[in-house]
Amino acid sequence: MTKTAQRQTGQRQQQDQRQQQPRQRMPAAERRELVLDAAVAEFAVHGLAGTSTEDVARQAGISQPYLFRLFPTKKALFLALVERCFSRIEGTFTAAAGDLTGDEALAAMADSYTRLLDDRTLLLLQMQIYAACGDPEIRDATRAAYKHLWELIERITGLPFQTVVDFFAVGMLMNVAAAMDLPSVDERWTSWCPKD
Repeated sequence: MTKTAQRQTGQRQQQDQRQQQPRQRMPAAERRELVLDAAVAEFAVHGLAGTSTEDVARQAGISQPYLFRLFPTKKALFLALVERCFSRIEGTFTAAAGDLTGDEALAAMADSYTRLLDDRTLLLLQMQIYAACGDPEIRDATRAAYKHLWELIERITGLPFQTVVDFFAVGMLMNVAAAMDLPSVDERWTSWCPKD
Protein backbone atom coordinates (compact mmCIF):
# COMPACT_ATOMS: atom_id res chain seq x y z
CA MET A 1 0.00 0.00 0.00
CA THR A 2 1.38 3.43 -0.91
CA LYS A 3 1.85 6.18 1.66
CA THR A 4 -0.96 8.19 0.08
CA ALA A 5 -3.34 5.23 0.29
CA GLN A 6 -2.34 4.61 3.92
CA ARG A 7 -2.97 8.25 4.77
CA GLN A 8 -6.38 8.21 3.09
CA THR A 9 -7.33 4.99 4.88
CA GLY A 10 -6.28 6.51 8.22
CA GLN A 11 -8.27 9.65 7.53
CA ARG A 12 -11.37 7.59 6.64
CA GLN A 13 -11.01 5.57 9.85
CA GLN A 14 -10.78 8.78 11.93
CA GLN A 15 -13.81 10.19 10.15
CA ASP A 16 -15.76 6.95 10.76
CA GLN A 17 -14.86 7.08 14.46
CA ARG A 18 -16.02 10.69 14.75
CA GLN A 19 -19.31 9.86 13.06
CA GLN A 20 -19.89 6.91 15.39
CA GLN A 21 -19.40 9.04 18.49
CA PRO A 22 -22.61 10.74 19.52
CA ARG A 23 -22.44 14.52 19.14
CA GLN A 24 -22.90 16.32 22.38
CA ARG A 25 -25.40 19.11 21.99
CA MET A 26 -24.71 22.25 23.89
CA PRO A 27 -27.58 23.13 26.23
CA ALA A 28 -29.66 26.10 25.07
CA ALA A 29 -28.62 28.15 28.12
CA GLU A 30 -24.94 27.74 27.22
CA ARG A 31 -25.63 28.51 23.57
CA ARG A 32 -27.57 31.59 24.67
CA GLU A 33 -24.53 32.79 26.67
CA LEU A 34 -22.31 32.20 23.64
CA VAL A 35 -24.65 34.31 21.53
CA LEU A 36 -24.66 37.09 24.14
CA ASP A 37 -20.85 37.05 24.22
CA ALA A 38 -20.73 37.44 20.45
CA ALA A 39 -23.50 40.05 20.49
CA VAL A 40 -21.73 42.27 23.03
CA ALA A 41 -18.83 42.79 20.65
CA GLU A 42 -21.05 43.45 17.64
CA PHE A 43 -23.52 45.82 19.34
CA ALA A 44 -20.74 47.68 21.18
CA VAL A 45 -19.15 48.62 17.86
CA HIS A 46 -22.16 48.96 15.57
CA GLY A 47 -25.07 49.83 17.87
CA LEU A 48 -28.64 48.58 17.63
CA ALA A 49 -29.36 49.86 14.13
CA GLY A 50 -25.98 48.93 12.64
CA THR A 51 -25.63 45.40 14.00
CA SER A 52 -26.53 42.49 11.77
CA THR A 53 -28.02 39.39 13.39
CA GLU A 54 -26.28 37.45 10.63
CA ASP A 55 -22.92 38.73 11.92
CA VAL A 56 -23.86 37.89 15.52
CA ALA A 57 -24.87 34.37 14.50
CA ARG A 58 -21.65 33.90 12.52
CA GLN A 59 -19.54 35.11 15.48
CA ALA A 60 -21.43 32.73 17.78
CA GLY A 61 -20.96 29.81 15.38
CA ILE A 62 -24.68 29.22 14.86
CA SER A 63 -27.19 29.77 12.08
CA GLN A 64 -29.31 32.90 11.98
CA PRO A 65 -32.54 30.86 12.28
CA TYR A 66 -31.18 29.26 15.46
CA LEU A 67 -30.31 32.71 16.82
CA PHE A 68 -33.96 33.67 16.33
CA ARG A 69 -35.03 30.56 18.24
CA LEU A 70 -33.01 31.86 21.19
CA PHE A 71 -33.95 35.52 20.74
CA PRO A 72 -37.09 36.11 18.64
CA THR A 73 -35.98 39.58 17.47
CA LYS A 74 -32.85 41.68 17.29
CA LYS A 75 -34.42 43.97 19.88
CA ALA A 76 -34.95 41.02 22.24
CA LEU A 77 -31.25 40.20 21.90
CA PHE A 78 -30.32 43.82 22.61
CA LEU A 79 -32.63 43.92 25.64
CA ALA A 80 -30.88 40.83 27.00
CA LEU A 81 -27.61 42.75 26.65
CA VAL A 82 -29.05 45.71 28.56
CA GLU A 83 -29.86 43.36 31.42
CA ARG A 84 -26.47 41.67 31.22
CA CYS A 85 -24.55 44.97 31.17
CA PHE A 86 -26.28 46.41 34.21
CA SER A 87 -26.10 43.08 36.06
CA ARG A 88 -22.35 43.05 35.57
CA ILE A 89 -22.04 46.56 37.01
CA GLU A 90 -24.28 45.65 39.96
CA GLY A 91 -22.25 42.52 40.64
CA THR A 92 -19.02 44.49 40.49
CA PHE A 93 -20.34 47.14 42.90
CA THR A 94 -21.76 44.59 45.32
CA ALA A 95 -18.52 42.60 45.41
CA ALA A 96 -16.42 45.76 45.82
CA ALA A 97 -18.50 47.08 48.70
CA GLY A 98 -18.60 43.75 50.52
CA ASP A 99 -19.50 44.57 54.14
CA LEU A 100 -18.56 48.24 53.80
CA THR A 101 -21.07 51.08 54.11
CA GLY A 102 -21.03 54.83 53.70
CA ASP A 103 -18.14 56.62 52.07
CA GLU A 104 -15.93 53.52 52.27
CA ALA A 105 -18.42 51.49 50.23
CA LEU A 106 -18.81 54.32 47.71
CA ALA A 107 -15.03 54.63 47.32
CA ALA A 108 -14.68 50.87 46.81
CA MET A 109 -17.43 50.93 44.16
CA ALA A 110 -15.81 53.91 42.42
CA ASP A 111 -12.46 52.08 42.30
CA SER A 112 -14.13 48.96 40.93
CA TYR A 113 -15.89 51.01 38.25
CA THR A 114 -12.60 52.54 37.15
CA ARG A 115 -11.27 49.00 36.61
CA LEU A 116 -14.49 47.95 34.89
CA LEU A 117 -14.01 50.74 32.34
CA ASP A 118 -10.83 48.99 31.22
CA ASP A 119 -13.20 46.64 29.37
CA ARG A 120 -13.67 48.90 26.36
CA THR A 121 -16.30 46.62 24.86
CA LEU A 122 -18.51 46.88 27.95
CA LEU A 123 -18.00 50.65 28.00
CA LEU A 124 -18.99 51.03 24.35
CA LEU A 125 -22.00 48.77 24.86
CA GLN A 126 -23.15 51.03 27.69
CA MET A 127 -22.87 54.03 25.40
CA GLN A 128 -24.82 52.20 22.66
CA ILE A 129 -27.52 51.30 25.19
CA TYR A 130 -28.02 54.97 26.07
CA ALA A 131 -27.97 55.92 22.38
CA ALA A 132 -30.72 53.36 21.64
CA CYS A 133 -33.08 54.87 24.21
CA GLY A 134 -35.04 56.51 21.39
CA ASP A 135 -36.86 53.17 21.28
CA PRO A 136 -39.49 53.21 24.06
CA GLU A 137 -39.00 49.54 25.02
CA ILE A 138 -35.24 49.93 25.28
CA ARG A 139 -35.66 53.21 27.15
CA ASP A 140 -37.99 51.55 29.67
CA ALA A 141 -35.62 48.62 30.21
CA THR A 142 -32.63 50.95 30.56
CA ARG A 143 -34.47 53.22 32.99
CA ALA A 144 -35.51 50.23 35.10
CA ALA A 145 -31.95 48.85 35.17
CA TYR A 146 -30.47 52.28 35.98
CA LYS A 147 -33.03 52.78 38.75
CA HIS A 148 -32.19 49.37 40.20
CA LEU A 149 -28.48 50.28 40.15
CA TRP A 150 -29.25 53.64 41.80
CA GLU A 151 -31.29 51.99 44.56
CA LEU A 152 -28.49 49.47 45.12
CA ILE A 153 -26.00 52.29 45.69
CA GLU A 154 -28.39 54.05 48.09
CA ARG A 155 -29.08 50.83 50.00
CA ILE A 156 -25.44 49.75 50.32
CA THR A 157 -24.00 53.15 51.18
CA GLY A 158 -26.84 54.79 53.11
CA LEU A 159 -25.43 58.12 51.92
CA PRO A 160 -27.46 61.27 51.19
CA PHE A 161 -29.25 61.64 47.88
CA GLN A 162 -26.92 64.37 46.57
CA THR A 163 -23.87 62.18 47.22
CA VAL A 164 -25.43 59.44 45.08
CA VAL A 165 -26.23 62.03 42.38
CA ASP A 166 -22.57 63.12 42.40
CA PHE A 167 -21.40 59.49 42.23
CA PHE A 168 -23.49 58.83 39.11
CA ALA A 169 -22.52 62.17 37.55
CA VAL A 170 -18.83 61.40 37.91
CA GLY A 171 -19.46 57.86 36.63
CA MET A 172 -21.05 59.20 33.44
CA LEU A 173 -18.19 61.67 33.03
CA MET A 174 -15.77 58.75 33.40
CA ASN A 175 -17.68 56.87 30.66
CA VAL A 176 -17.26 59.76 28.26
CA ALA A 177 -13.60 60.21 29.21
CA ALA A 178 -12.88 56.50 28.77
CA ALA A 179 -14.68 56.43 25.40
CA MET A 180 -12.39 59.26 24.23
CA ASP A 181 -9.37 57.62 25.92
CA LEU A 182 -8.73 60.83 27.88
CA PRO A 183 -6.53 59.06 30.47
CA SER A 184 -3.87 58.85 27.75
CA VAL A 185 -3.99 62.62 27.13
CA ASP A 186 -1.48 64.46 29.27
CA GLU A 187 -3.00 67.96 29.35
CA ARG A 188 -4.28 70.10 32.19
CA TRP A 189 -7.93 69.74 31.23
CA THR A 190 -7.69 65.92 31.50
CA SER A 191 -5.78 65.90 34.81
CA TRP A 192 -8.91 64.81 36.70
CA CYS A 193 -9.02 61.49 34.77
CA PRO A 194 -7.76 58.39 36.55
CA LYS A 195 -4.47 57.46 34.86
CA ASP A 196 -3.14 53.96 34.34
